[in-house]
Amino acid sequence: MKGFGGRVLIVDLTHGTSRIVPVAEDTARKFLGGNGLAAKLIWEHMPANVDAFDPANAIVFAVGPITDTTVPGNSRACVAAKSPLTNLFFDSTFGGRFPATLKRTGFDAIMLTGRAPAPSYVVATEDGADVKPATGLWGKTTRDAVNALVAAEGADADAIAIGPAGERRVRFAAMAHYWKNREGVSGRGGLGAVLGSKNVKAVVVKGARKTDVADPAALKALIDRTREPLKTGTKALTTFGTPFLVGPINALGGLGAYNLKAETFAEARVVGGEEMKTHYHDKDTTCLKCPVACGKQYSIAEGEFAGRRAKMPEYETIFALGPMLGIAHPESLILANDLCDLLGMDTISMGVTLAFVAEALERGWLDAKELGVQFGWGDWRGMLALVERTAAREGFGDRLAEGAWRLARQLHPEAPKAVYAVKGLELPAHSARALKGLSIGYATATRGGSHHDTRPTPQYAQGFDRRGTKDKPAFAARSQHFTAVGDSLVMCRFTSERGFGLFVDEPYAEMVRAVTGWDMTAEELERVGERIVNLERRFNVREGVRRADDRLPWKVMHEPIPDGPSAGMYCPPDELAAMLDEYYAIRGWDADGVPTAARLSTLGL
Repeated sequence: MKGFGGRVLIVDLTHGTSRIVPVAEDTARKFLGGNGLAAKLIWEHMPANVDAFDPANAIVFAVGPITDTTVPGNSRACVAAKSPLTNLFFDSTFGGRFPATLKRTGFDAIMLTGRAPAPSYVVATEDGADVKPATGLWGKTTRDAVNALVAAEGADADAIAIGPAGERRVRFAAMAHYWKNREGVSGRGGLGAVLGSKNVKAVVVKGARKTDVADPAALKALIDRTREPLKTGTKALTTFGTPFLVGPINALGGLGAYNLKAETFAEARVVGGEEMKTHYHDKDTTCLKCPVACGKQYSIAEGEFAGRRAKMPEYETIFALGPMLGIAHPESLILANDLCDLLGMDTISMGVTLAFVAEALERGWLDAKELGVQFGWGDWRGMLALVERTAAREGFGDRLAEGAWRLARQLHPEAPKAVYAVKGLELPAHSARALKGLSIGYATATRGGSHHDTRPTPQYAQGFDRRGTKDKPAFAARSQHFTAVGDSLVMCRFTSERGFGLFVDEPYAEMVRAVTGWDMTAEELERVGERIVNLERRFNVREGVRRADDRLPWKVMHEPIPDGPSAGMYCPPDELAAMLDEYYAIRGWDADGVPTAARLSTLGL
């Protein structure tokens, strides 16, 4: 098959063995790769109702047909497993060079099952896998572990590793890959903790196979045609990185602050992209062969933290560790972001959990003495201390490591009402109240509180009605198909949305035709996205998800935005119920949100 390695590598960690299984062309065409292939593998190989930390949980690293081709933003990989935070299917993507190197092994996916008897790391080559002892690596930061592994395995090797948080099974533990000055972080859902539960510190890949495409000339023509819109559409990302979003989203009245007490932040400018670039920008960084260079390296030139250099905090990180905590101290955000990357934790879940803690202290649900450090709104020093304690599961950090939802249920009967999460996953920086497409999108998302299921980008466009519910269920469904296809190709969201379109349309079908040689239409590709979403829902239904779980945070449904440009907006229960009815009808699911046999059959499931 063109665009594919045509093989999956299955590693049994318990016994230290591996086997190679072929990928049928029919499977590749139905699920592409990445997200879709990972969902299929996990559905087929993992029994129902298994604890996320059980050896029977499978974790899959997968690439897609466009990986290591000339498509802009192609060096991305998907990692998927049952999440210890949500207890549901979860997938996350990351960039750097690792994805291209994984593709060069000739494997479309690597699936890890079982549990290694001692701390280990996995090395995957074109011939299979070795499970090696992680002597001296356990306890190291993600960066130190990756650097040590590349030094041991060779400069042509790439590695992704967990940090101390993953080793201690922090439920929102992440993993990170380093290449040159670029970091690729798989942050959300606690998949780093799944690796930790398997006694796996890292996965290393080495290979030299080339990806053949069916029609290089057609692919080049498509890329040439989209080059200018991609350049224009990503100019702000190239210039400032994602922090450029802080200003316009705050101006729209959709930047959550003080644990959602407000959706504007008076000091937003201080932590926005323009100010951060002026004071801290050192150089741009990029994933392999990507023209956008959205990554930035920051350097602190003066003051208490002079000399510190670190990766730029993304917009989501700034939101969670900044405005949500009432913090307008940019240097602490740079340091906290670096700490989370090195220790291996999701910045969104970390910050939103701490925002809940700040409100819990204010409401008397928590005694300040329980924290062991001084902390409250605006206290950036306390924030930094609690980040470190969370990764170590030290003191109150052991409770923070469980995430906001589990912590709230321990504290007070009313405490869950203050948690900003869906299906146990803390929400990101795109407002569930100010964007009605995300109200229904978050409620129905496979991953819960993730903006990578229903995309926010179209909702910020001029002319899009973000306030009304009309057609929003249909928008959410189509957007979810788009993200499923993009994460299965696997393609960077920035290059796809700004270069090839916001939905599954002809440019994507043209891309798949050029790479694979299949006579793929846009309609068939849309069905691929629909098939993947339904398979994920089927997994979640098997784990117990029903309509009652497709709900929004209490604040989103009961507390209108108090002031600012989006004042009065929220999504009351009856409004959500009406949108769910419409969404389920579009999906062909029953009234309880379960995919019907007829719809599954139509999709070949």
